[in-house]
Amino acid sequence: MKALHIAAAAAIILTGCTKADTEVTSPDGRINVSFSLTAKGEPRYSAQLNGQTVIGESALGLDVEGCNLKDGFRLISTAETVVDEQYSLKTGKQTDYHYRANEKIFKLLAQSGDTLGIAFRLSNDGFAFRYQINSLKGEQNIVADEFSTFRLADSARAWLQIMAIAKTGWCGTNPSYEENYTQDVPAGTPCPWPSGWAYPALFQSNGAWVLISETGLTTQYCGTRLTEIAGTPEYKVRFPMPQEVIDTATQNVKPVLEFPWQSPWRTVSVSSNLKGIVESTIGTDLAAPAVDGDYSWVKPGHASWSWAKLKDESVVYDVQKRFVDYAARMHWEYCLVDVNWDQNIGYDRIAELSQYAAAKGVGLILWYNSSGAWNTTEYTPKSRLLTAEMREQEFSRLEQMGIKGIKVDFFAGDGQPVMQYYRDIFTDAARHHLMVNCHGATLPRGWQRTYPNLVTMEAVKGFEYSTFTQEYQDMIPTQSCCWLFTRNVFDPMDFTPMSLAAIPGIERATTNTFELALPVLFLSGVQHFAEADDGMAAQPDYVVSLLQDFPTTWEQSQFIDGYPGKYFVAARKSGGKWYVAGINGEKAARRLTLDLSAIGSAGKAEIFTDTDNKWQMAHSIAENVDLKAFEVTMQPNGGFVAVFE
Repeated sequence: MKALHIAAAAAIILTGCTKADTEVTSPDGRINVSFSLTAKGEPRYSAQLNGQTVIGESALGLDVEGCNLKDGFRLISTAETVVDEQYSLKTGKQTDYHYRANEKIFKLLAQSGDTLGIAFRLSNDGFAFRYQINSLKGEQNIVADEFSTFRLADSARAWLQIMAIAKTGWCGTNPSYEENYTQDVPAGTPCPWPSGWAYPALFQSNGAWVLISETGLTTQYCGTRLTEIAGTPEYKVRFPMPQEVIDTATQNVKPVLEFPWQSPWRTVSVSSNLKGIVESTIGTDLAAPAVDGDYSWVKPGHASWSWAKLKDESVVYDVQKRFVDYAARMHWEYCLVDVNWDQNIGYDRIAELSQYAAAKGVGLILWYNSSGAWNTTEYTPKSRLLTAEMREQEFSRLEQMGIKGIKVDFFAGDGQPVMQYYRDIFTDAARHHLMVNCHGATLPRGWQRTYPNLVTMEAVKGFEYSTFTQEYQDMIPTQSCCWLFTRNVFDPMDFTPMSLAAIPGIERATTNTFELALPVLFLSGVQHFAEADDGMAAQPDYVVSLLQDFPTTWEQSQFIDGYPGKYFVAARKSGGKWYVAGINGEKAARRLTLDLSAIGSAGKAEIFTDTDNKWQMAHSIAENVDLKAFEVTMQPNGGFVAVFE
């Protein structure tokens, strides 16, 4: 059956299945998914890239309590659709997107008489699937388990982030997607903890690269993760731990369905090279678009932030006023005021500070503790966002004070009630023109498209950890070169980058040029800079000038070169300039000859490179640069930035 070149679906009732009935192909024909039923009526799928299997036969199905949606099926119809959509985002690797995909929905009839739809969408950068249920004959509506799996090649290699065990760690705040990535291990390597592996998960399988994640998560499901099937290179979708809810006495982590219902998309970016993975947009292509509304007030930008290096003692009026002045000097749009501002400064003086900042063209972002009783954190303001009434009171007050955004910390995990809590914060904040940044939080999963006021989320072991221990400081180079192939491919990441001066009590592992490259490479709607005002004052004029004129959005992005955990080079365009940056995650120097011809022609370039002294960088202006053979050397844990006009 050929795909219909219209946006509406067409269905047929099958009397016998042909190959065309059970296969879906990407628009360019390179990716193919085959659907099948076993002799027991169990749904299965496999995926091929250029004729080579990259996902072997893998399981599908659901366990809805009291209703068997795992086996005993027969295929009764298929429906095909061509998807052709254009959309824009305020944050991310590019501004405008054009999504083309072929979709086929397989409608299955269970022995109970219930029906299950399994939709597959194939675009040129990968494929995705989700489940659809319009109704069930019984009263059951709790999903006890999901059987979806992804079988990699026996020889596959994996780059995976461990999920923390719920209610462990500092004040019981885990999980927050703040563990390190385990890199280049055999697929199927046992997870050392019982909590599973986080998305996105990267694999090299049968000569191809595969990035597995999920998107389109709504309040009708929990956030999920992966677990290996013992002794195999196959991974199964699994639910959060039971403690990952707001109220463990009354709430269940398992999804409660409302019909008609659709699951989140399980996404699989597939490419013969890493360029196809890094440039994939499937994570936002399949996310739900924003509801109609005016989001022109959402302004991406940069923020000064005292807490990164100066910690709790800096959250007092005089220091925050100093950091407002710092943001104004740097032409940055925001200043983030962190923990305990309500006690140390108070609402009245924050209102005064907001007026002072506004006069300098700077907006304030205020920190909040999301928690109720699910952890033992004491930072304030706490427990002021728990109900709709509380949020309305708090957000109305902030709007009247001229506050531009909130940073909300310490969420309870990935259970369905917590997904509802996120949604409520985003939507209630939007009514009061407040941007949102979440820390101690889950993976965004494309939410920045659904909620445009969500400008960034942490979900990474961020810069602050490198100020606590030397061990983590020493891991930043290689972890950074892994996140750019995993965590930050689809979703904004608030790592809070760029330390150009010393860190108290810590020997910094990276060069200044590595640090300067991070704001180019790490994607975040509001980039909260870690460097303090006195550290910036010690930098050369050419560094300050670059950061004063730094882009707030990227129109285009291109992956240039790299390998997970080792090094990464990308080009991003803003206005009439291309910013090309690279970082080296290894302890040996790396000399590169890069082909930058894809960015077009360049009259001149401003180039920042490493020297033998990690605290200093070389700066030069070059004319008539050879873009086909641009040579640069990155020192151990070093980097570079080149701005082409």
